Amino acid sequence: MSAPPSPPHRAGFACFVGRPNAGKSTLTNALVGTKVAITSNRPQTTRHTVRGIVHREDAQLVLVDTPGLHKPRTLLGERLNDVVRSTWAEVDVIGFCLPADQRTGPGDRYIAAELAKVKRTPKIAVVTKTDLVDSEALAEQLIAVDRLGRELGIEWAEIVPVSAVDGSQVALLADLLAPMLPESPPLYPDGDLTDEPEQVMVAELIREAALEGVRDELPHSIAVVVEEMLPREGRPADRPLLDVHANLYIERPSQKGIVIGPGGKRLKEVGSRSRTHIEALLGTPVFLDLHVKVAKDWQRDPKQLRRLGF
Repeated sequence: MSAPPSPPHRAGFACFVGRPNAGKSTLTNALVGTKVAITSNRPQTTRHTVRGIVHREDAQLVLVDTPGLHKPRTLLGERLNDVVRSTWAEVDVIGFCLPADQRTGPGDRYIAAELAKVKRTPKIAVVTKTDLVDSEALAEQLIAVDRLGRELGIEWAEIVPVSAVDGSQVALLADLLAPMLPESPPLYPDGDLTDEPEQVMVAELIREAALEGVRDELPHSIAVVVEEMLPREGRPADRPLLDVHANLYIERPSQKGIVIGPGGKRLKEVGSRSRTHIEALLGTPVFLDLHVKVAKDWQRDPKQLRRLGF
């Protein structure tokens, strides 16, 4: 008897949506198995559409990590929302992330109402952060999510509770997403984990380090641009060094002191923290040169937004 034919390989795009800080980036990193999306306990950390690539024998799942959808207050906010909507139109499956430890609220309803307009794409409700609640609270949240879908006319293909922190049901989520992708050979070479340019990822790692522990008014005001990344000349082949020159842009002169810290202490910490991650990402020793500059009200200025990559 001949062996049964193996199922066809599938490949395609999935994206996670949800209000800011719903656990989308942490989930992307857990599925890929390494850090490709920056995470922070501050809402709206993600600004770029980072793709993480999950390689399986039967499928290749390309995860598109979008900014959190929210009611915009600035031109930057409007542009981020446009990025989200254009992404939804192009993916094969959408995962709607709702944290287990917070009741569904107006922000979730706003996103679900927008999702209901996307008719053809299958949608999975992903209840995140299950490690933070007991089984009773989790059951209540699963019921609330089911009800939210019914009220807005969304038929969830699945409702899956996961914890990216302790890994609970992350593999199951991948198992559920894979069959929803179209039949296709792999879209990216084996071993690729993201298609983000290295310079963009380096800038994001610096920005993540700069967001650690700063005051609440700052997260939206920091942008990072890597001006150049060049191998240091004259180094022996077995001891390479990469020179990375980057600028941190803030909106007001008064914010400069917050980022730099007394005697430059904070900026040094940002440098050493981000350098560790950059060296892990690039696999080479790095000399990191950071400067803080003021780009006045850049979030509201189309010209400056363009220059800073938005």
